[in-house]
Amino acid sequence: MTELLRPVERRILAMRDSGIAVNEIASRLRRTPTHIERMIEWTNVPRSGEPYKFSRALESRVLALRDQSVDHDEIGRRFKRTPANIRQIEALAYYRKALDLIRRDRNHQER
Repeated sequence: MTELLRPVERRILAMRDSGIAVNEIASRLRRTPTHIERMIEWTNVPRSGEPYKFSRALESRVLALRDQSVDHDEIGRRFKRTPANIRQIEALAYYRKALDLIRRDRNHQER
């Protein structure tokens, strides 16, 4: 069931399960204790559909522009981000692509 939860919800439950008090969780996540308690309650609501996935739209757009030889400075201007941040997003996108390939390969080998 936890695979249907958002990452923040999984993290909150993990902290709670490890014995961290709600007040401390709230402090770490910069939320109120009542907000954290509500989020814990929401995790009990049955969910359907696909597991939560990060949006990779920005990563895809950055990779597409880099494939067109657009430099980091220009992409940064287009998305109102620094060139260093664009490099970071590009690196993360390539890392995630590599992980996806590894996962697909493992799934294929298990069949």
